[in-house]
Amino acid sequence: MSRKESTEIKVSGKKKTTRANDAELTLPKEVNWPSPQAVGKLQRAVLKWYQENARDLPWRLQPTPYRIWVSEIMLQQTQVATVIDYWNRFLHRFPDVVSLGKAKQEEVLKLWEGLGYYRRARQLHAAAQQVVEQHDGRFPTDFEQVLSLPGIGRYTAGAILSISLDQPYPILEGNTIRLFARLLGLETDPTQTINQKLLWRFAETLVPAKEAGHFNQGLMEIGGRVCRLADPECPSCPLRKVCRTFETGQQKQIPAPKAKPTQYQSMHECLVLIQRNGKFLCRQSTEDERWTGLWDFVRIDITELVKTSQDAGFPGNAASQQLQWLQTEVKKRTGLSTNLQSCGWQVRHAVTRYRIQLNAVESSHVQGRIKPGSGYQWCSAGQLQEWAFNVTARKFISQHLQPLD
Repeated sequence: MSRKESTEIKVSGKKKTTRANDAELTLPKEVNWPSPQAVGKLQRAVLKWYQENARDLPWRLQPTPYRIWVSEIMLQQTQVATVIDYWNRFLHRFPDVVSLGKAKQEEVLKLWEGLGYYRRARQLHAAAQQVVEQHDGRFPTDFEQVLSLPGIGRYTAGAILSISLDQPYPILEGNTIRLFARLLGLETDPTQTINQKLLWRFAETLVPAKEAGHFNQGLMEIGGRVCRLADPECPSCPLRKVCRTFETGQQKQIPAPKAKPTQYQSMHECLVLIQRNGKFLCRQSTEDERWTGLWDFVRIDITELVKTSQDAGFPGNAASQQLQWLQTEVKKRTGLSTNLQSCGWQVRHAVTRYRIQLNAVESSHVQGRIKPGSGYQWCSAGQLQEWAFNVTARKFISQHLQPLD
């Protein structure tokens, strides 16, 4: 939505509505939509606070669209303190969009290893390739063109263009959702679709024509550092005088909690370590699998097996039966005959709605050749370090296989 589109409030009796681009929303009765004077006061307060309190972050030193883009993608689902080192390493290797677009995906994933949510890295790489092919290697500065890039939504496009080029686009992300909900006094779940429309409308109302980048960054910093979820620092908040929630003392109730997530499902998996002549059997995950593009050892879902034996630790007769079943399954998948035994390593981790117990076994004897078309191959110790492995495989390498020769 361009800055030229107007936003206004209509109040008719007890019914309050907001209209922008001829789309009308009914405001909840508790919402305190600010007057133009209050908006101006809020803008000045945010800009003053940001000028005095902005953190020294590396991507702010030279805020080009490319550098801001990489930081915004990394900051999705990840804390600032974690991102800084990754961003520095990434920009050292890929200082511009052309170098990123021409890189191999494996190298991009390796630099991303440990940040998680690897789909971000694959989309970042795909978007860089698109910029090289369609925009002559120059990151676009038009909102619709930025929005058309893989992995970029409305928030990210607005953040890139406002922070790097001061274009007056609104933003709405985790910290500002919480901040806006409190400023307005929104008592219902702010992540609901109707409330998201309302909060985007509010963001459009707030963004100034000038200094939009500093303003948006100020909003995010206030939301993250002052207007915290569990322990907001209301007495020191620069927006407390225009905050409905501070006025009513509902900081513990607003924002309303999200609906309870779908019940988590327990799973059991087994990581199978197969070695021969100092090399390890590995496979790169395919497009339709978890951790696409990342490397892994043999990994087998044993949930049904565990349910049958009622034991995930492989002791006694149940352990023997489970290991025999695993050896048969390994043979089907890899073509190799193995003699498996538990190596005593296990870890718990989460993937979306699943809670996974991962055990590891290893083979003391290997016979046969790798099954053609299986995707498995022998990897050296050096390749285990150089290639991008998924988080649990990397943890297994660091905890069970180190030091590698």
